[in-house]
Amino acid sequence: QVQLVESGGGLVQAGGSLRLSCAASGSIFSIAAMGWYRQAPGKQRELVATITNGGSTNYADSVKGRFTISRDNAKNTVYLQMNSVSPEDTAVYYCNADNFRGRNYWGQGAQVTVSS
Repeated sequence: QVQLVESGGGLVQAGGSLRLSCAASGSIFSIAAMGWYRQAPGKQRELVATITNGGSTNYADSVKGRFTISRDNAKNTVYLQMNSVSPEDTAVYYCNADNFRGRNYWGQGAQVTVSS
C-alpha cells in the first residue's frame, strides 16, 4: 500500500505562483512513477505532469513552460511548481503513484483556485 498526502493548495491571483507537495509513505519502494492530475468542476480528471523514478518528465500541453514537476527522493516527496497561473488552472489537484504492477494510488486532492 502507498499513502499520498497533498499540501500547498489555496487561492492565488492570476499570474502568480503556487507549489504543491505530495508526500508518499508506505510501500514506496514499489513506486515506478508519480504524477499530478487535476479535475475542474464539470470536467473529467486530466493529466498535468508525471515523473518516473529515473527523472523523466511528461507534461500536458496546457501547462508546458509554466509548471514544473520534481521529486526529492530523500523526502519521498513530489512537487508541482505552478507559475503564471490562470483561472483555467482552477481545479482540484490530485497526486498519483503507479507501482511496478500497474496499481494506481491517489491522494485526497488539493484545491487550487486562481482569481482573475
